[in-house]
Amino acid sequence: MFSRTTATRIAATLGGVALLGATLVGCSSGASGTTTITLMAGGNDPAATKTAKDFAAGFEKANPTIKVKVDTRPGGTDGDNLVKTRLSTGSMDDVFLYNSGSLFQALHADTQLQPLTDEAWAKDVTDDFKKTVSTSKALYGAPVGTSFNGGIMYNKKVYAKLGLTVPTTWDQFISNSEKIKAAGITPVLVSYGDTWTSQLFVLADFANVSKQDPSWADNYTNNKAKYVNPPALAGFTHTQEIFAKGLMNKDYASLTNVNALKELATGKAAQYPMITAVIGNVVQSNPGQVNDIGYFAIPSDSGEPQATVWEPGGAYIPKTTTGDKLTAAKKLVAFLNSPAGCAIQNSAAVPAGPFAISTCKLPSDAPALVADEQKYQDAKQTGLALEFLSPIKGPNLEKILVQVGSGITDAKAGAALYDNDVKAQAQQLGIAGW
Repeated sequence: MFSRTTATRIAATLGGVALLGATLVGCSSGASGTTTITLMAGGNDPAATKTAKDFAAGFEKANPTIKVKVDTRPGGTDGDNLVKTRLSTGSMDDVFLYNSGSLFQALHADTQLQPLTDEAWAKDVTDDFKKTVSTSKALYGAPVGTSFNGGIMYNKKVYAKLGLTVPTTWDQFISNSEKIKAAGITPVLVSYGDTWTSQLFVLADFANVSKQDPSWADNYTNNKAKYVNPPALAGFTHTQEIFAKGLMNKDYASLTNVNALKELATGKAAQYPMITAVIGNVVQSNPGQVNDIGYFAIPSDSGEPQATVWEPGGAYIPKTTTGDKLTAAKKLVAFLNSPAGCAIQNSAAVPAGPFAISTCKLPSDAPALVADEQKYQDAKQTGLALEFLSPIKGPNLEKILVQVGSGITDAKAGAALYDNDVKAQAQQLGIAGW
């Protein structure tokens, strides 16, 4: 998974695309029959604030007897702490937007959140997203925003020119890369100028790991599965192989993510292990070439690659929201994924992947690679990124993979280093078995 620092870098890369923000304000139902509720979400930047206000305005127009008060709250760790404090003290806003996955699991949903399992929209949510906002007892969140995938972003024109087809096995990927190199084009972009980008062959391969061993994430969390062993070792091995076979750009140590995307868009390079969340950068820098970029999942030994998915955040209602406010809050949560709410989501950011609910439709001008991602979802060839299944992430993965991808450390030694790196973090979290 990406570290908090990495997530901050990605948010900056995406030009401030974020969830919404809000802090506590009192709620009331006045004599006029108007109910006032509050909305808390995930940031205080201008884009987040505008989107929050757009949600509130759209909802109030459709529900004139309900008013929504929007405020902002910090992002990052300060925001996480604020959410936990407000929930534990019974002072949380009536609706709040927050992360799904492992950070959601830390909210003690069964005792602090209102179950939403029986809401009408729940049947339309993808199974992958449900896993990230549920406990064994109930579903607690509705999606807000699109998902995005990890894998290989590639230049479709280069592929067409060289007569290449999308690879499904790793051997096919290497064969394609060698043909691309022979044509004088960079086969695989590596951008260690932004060290977080070193992680993609490992992180984006996790759906393939889960396919081979569905219990791997649980065993990893319980100190029973290691990266130094197959199937998780594959991502480290792939990182090493691209370097060893000379299939990457010579300026790998200094190339940045932004400049790598420009090279991919213009066809100077053909393939880039990356998260599709960065497609917004291409829309800004190379708008005329954004649809030349496609996506495929990290090829697997089985030839049935699974796309690794990062799910959007969720909208939640605390247990302290009751009565008329609860009714109004549920209406607001439903609105977020109504046609009007989906339109607001589409206007807020460039879609980087499919929605996690079938009621939201992508705009006609969505980047072409989103359709490629959708094919994996339709075929049920997807799996969640590890960060949605386990809270454990060692802080030095990106540095270790830079060493592996630069020929300083071999794959197995790098995986062993990371297994040791993980131990300290698991102990810090107080996870049993470590």
